[in-house]
Amino acid sequence: MAAITHAIKEIIADQIAAAMKESGLTKAAMAERMPTSHRQLDRLLDPTVQSVTLDTLRRAASAVGRTLRVELV
Repeated sequence: MAAITHAIKEIIADQIAAAMKESGLTKAAMAERMPTSHRQLDRLLDPTVQSVTLDTLRRAASAVGRTLRVELV
């Protein structure tokens, strides 16, 4: 189960980083848009950090013009 959680977090972190790059956003600009600290953004983008809230993911998605979708399958 932990491996699945890690994989999901890694995918989300990669998607956010890719959207930032696509939008030309620096970490400083992204943190300002969310709004959050640079340190919190680093934790969000670090796939090894598991303790990220849905609200933080939602704000990150919104900051890059995306929508967070969570579903049970």
